[in-house]
Amino acid sequence: GSEQEKKAAATVEVEGIPFPREIAGAKTLSLVGHGVTDIEIHFLQIKFNAIGVYLDVDGAMEHLQGWKGKSQLMEDEAFFDALVSAPVEKVLRVVVIKEIKGSQYGVQLESSVRDRLVAADKYEDDEEEALEKVSDFFQSKYFRPGSVVTFHFPATVTAAPEISFVTEGKEEAKVAVENAAVAEMIQRWYLGGDSAVSQTTVRSIADSFAAMLTSP
Repeated sequence: GSEQEKKAAATVEVEGIPFPREIAGAKTLSLVGHGVTDIEIHFLQIKFNAIGVYLDVDGAMEHLQGWKGKSQLMEDEAFFDALVSAPVEKVLRVVVIKEIKGSQYGVQLESSVRDRLVAADKYEDDEEEALEKVSDFFQSKYFRPGSVVTFHFPATVTAAPEISFVTEGKEEAKVAVENAAVAEMIQRWYLGGDSAVSQTTVRSIADSFAAMLTSP
């Protein structure tokens, strides 16, 4: 095949934004789901971000053996719980489609994560502080189209998860998420099945894993 075809095979396009099928982490991480966040206003679909979910597939599959042979995962909350709690490296790559202020994104993240923490009875001073730090990180950012937010969750709990933001013409900015409960709820915001912010993304994850779990 031509270089063009090879390149096409190595990426997946989401709303015209290329996502590599594999990225380098501590191990090779594979794209297991992609989608968008959007809202509908007066029958118009407005798309905010394109999302790619990467993880160590071999490691994740070891933790998901209980679902071997199952093809209906979308409605299976326990499957998404197991995916979130699987101690494997994960990366969420969020690429901006629609221009907004970073503070708007920060507020959405903060309120969703706080609601989840409160519901789980895990919202104490430590969580509040860690979440505020994440929200503050986004305050000064401007989400131009093509800007990238990356959430990196290491396989081990000894290393803190990290959020990075890259936009044209600026240095990469990073913030650590220094609270395990906050990090878990950020994962759930994107990977939490029914309650996740992007249903296209979780459906894509469910389909990917169903194919892997039912293949001989």
